[in-house]
Amino acid sequence: MLLLIAGLFALFLFSGMPVAFALALAAFPVFVLTGTMPPTVAIQKMVNATQSFPLLAVPFFIFAGNLMNATGITEKLIKFARLLTGWLAGGLGQVSVVLSLIMGGISGSAVADAAMEARLLGPGMIEKGGYSKPAAAVVLAFGAIITATIPPSIGLILFGFINEVSIGRLFLAGILPGILLTVILMLTVWIVAKRNGYEPDLAKPPSFRELWASFLESIWALAFPIILIVGFRFGFFTATEAGAFLVFYALFIGFFVYRELTFAKLYEAMKHTATDLGMVMLLIMMAAVLGYAVTIEQGPQQIATLLTTLTSEPLLILTLVLLFLLVSGMFLEGAANILLVTPIVLPVLINAGFDPVHMGILMVTLINIGGLTPPVGVIMFTVAGILDVKTGAFTRASIPYFLAILVFLIILVAFPAVSLFVPGRLM
Repeated sequence: MLLLIAGLFALFLFSGMPVAFALALAAFPVFVLTGTMPPTVAIQKMVNATQSFPLLAVPFFIFAGNLMNATGITEKLIKFARLLTGWLAGGLGQVSVVLSLIMGGISGSAVADAAMEARLLGPGMIEKGGYSKPAAAVVLAFGAIITATIPPSIGLILFGFINEVSIGRLFLAGILPGILLTVILMLTVWIVAKRNGYEPDLAKPPSFRELWASFLESIWALAFPIILIVGFRFGFFTATEAGAFLVFYALFIGFFVYRELTFAKLYEAMKHTATDLGMVMLLIMMAAVLGYAVTIEQGPQQIATLLTTLTSEPLLILTLVLLFLLVSGMFLEGAANILLVTPIVLPVLINAGFDPVHMGILMVTLINIGGLTPPVGVIMFTVAGILDVKTGAFTRASIPYFLAILVFLIILVAFPAVSLFVPGRLM
């Protein structure tokens, strides 16, 4: 039955069916053909998947991110990132990487970050910075992966919700990996820029006065992730309560500090939030149906048995799981992958002695990397579509950056403290 479910799911995906409906219809045989489970259970699972207090963090953080973007804060952050790194080799490419680190504390979505930066920075990288279209698209797409680790990452919220792992600890665990990935990508951009002759965006480093003025202008947005860290450290709020607080924080900043948030922009932010949330919640509901069907058919147990049969070495088990996630990331959208695949493989890794928080950072990062690869690389197609880049050209230009990501993953696997140091100290 598991092979039938997997076959149907693959067939529906390759036929062009939306992922959410492919998830639900692939579970059809278990609920209808076997006679072991009444179809009404599928409806119950859909409803139950939405009845979760931790899951309330998702709409709150999505809404807060849209509100912050509506206040015009994005332009201020671009200016600050440009002053910080625009004078380095690679120019706007360096700016895009640093901006992803900063925006990760606001948008919470790698796809949203990639789309925003492709529209704002992509044309300048091509026209003024000397980047080819594929080279610009690759930098923008890979930089967006940083957003997957920096709180309030939507991927980490979904991982914590579906696997019953502390979302607060996951948020704190993502801070050092996010900074490390930023440094590695900046170094890669610098090497590629030196080799290809990409010019800096600024002729010289800014003065301290210019940098300080830009910092003060952006400080309300830069404080966004700091509030999360302080709140979790001192127990002021849970992840869900933090999301609600940050919505009010964003409203206050928009209306009374920057005074750029109008009721028209508020309506647009609410509309974008409803659209984004509708997509995420539909995936959650449908993934719950398929996940239950796979559980009924003892999918996790069979996968665990297969992996432990192949090897009993924990590091080899982890390598096999990570390769499996990378491949599944090539075909599944990130949220669907987190909701469907991670509950199956995480118990195997925990039994092998790995920390679930450490694994959460690794898994969510790797799943987002799958968004950079064909055939269903959502991040890749988003940026390539905006900048009019062919898939083959994107893939060729991405080789140095995949090597950089490989170095990053090796460091995360070899040194769990990179993920666990901050939550271990603060919680």
